[in-house]
Amino acid sequence: MKPTLVVMAAGVGSRYGGLKQIEPVGPSGEIMLDYSVFDAIRAGFGKVVFIIRHDIEKDFKEAIGAHFVNRIPVEYVYQERTDLPAGFIVPPDRTKPWGTGHAIMRGKTAVKEPFAVINADDFYGAKSYDVIARYLEKLAPTDTTYAMVGFQLVNTLSDHGSVTRGICEVDAHNMLNSVVERFKIEKVKDGARFENEHGQWTPLKGHEIASMNMFGFTPTLFLFLDEKFPVFLKKAAGRPKAEFLIPAIADELIRERKITMRVLATPEKWFGVTYKEDKPFVAAGIRRLIEEKVYPQKLWA
Repeated sequence: MKPTLVVMAAGVGSRYGGLKQIEPVGPSGEIMLDYSVFDAIRAGFGKVVFIIRHDIEKDFKEAIGAHFVNRIPVEYVYQERTDLPAGFIVPPDRTKPWGTGHAIMRGKTAVKEPFAVINADDFYGAKSYDVIARYLEKLAPTDTTYAMVGFQLVNTLSDHGSVTRGICEVDAHNMLNSVVERFKIEKVKDGARFENEHGQWTPLKGHEIASMNMFGFTPTLFLFLDEKFPVFLKKAAGRPKAEFLIPAIADELIRERKITMRVLATPEKWFGVTYKEDKPFVAAGIRRLIEEKVYPQKLWA
């Protein structure tokens, strides 16, 4: 069974002031998402499901979705802050949807097979898609043996400011024991450091395994999300920026012994535009991969 790629794209354009402002990173006008779908096709994914907002639907399909017509089957599902279980209403000070777990819930109607999840505006690298595709191909839709692609922390940091990463504890059998969100992680001379909740800097070695929201699931996840989302909403009352996040959900499900999650190591370097100063770095990284023949000069030739 070919796995599906689920792309969380509801936030696409918001960082840049709209879809029209997304700058190319490839030499022929390619954006980050072009390389993600290209890598997924090569790895053997059978379908792409984009999770978007209704208000960007027209622009997204014309400016981005059109790239993939006749290359791989595509479906669209929609994430809005009003997508809530019965009995809940949107707080008046809530301005955006409810996070990555909420986004994935919206894919329930379109996804019936094992699937990988990615962020639309992150670059994960060809080998990352290969390792997760090979893993998902072996799963049945009813399995609860999930997976996470694990990056070396040093391969995910920005030279231009701090980032938030899920730092993972992995056992000797490459199974995930826990994942903890660390905020304000920044590069230092001998590795990295993060600022804890008390405002103190804590050192990191740099080779810790970091989650970058590249996960492998089966449709069993939707049952868990349906169960946990109302609980989250009750706890989140009064916190307008609270988010229902996949790393935290996975950590909870592991502690409850409802799932297991294998960590699939990747040697790839993650690219992302966290700061505007990152854009030239990302474009240079793509150029280097083209020179190394990982990608063609014109991706969709």
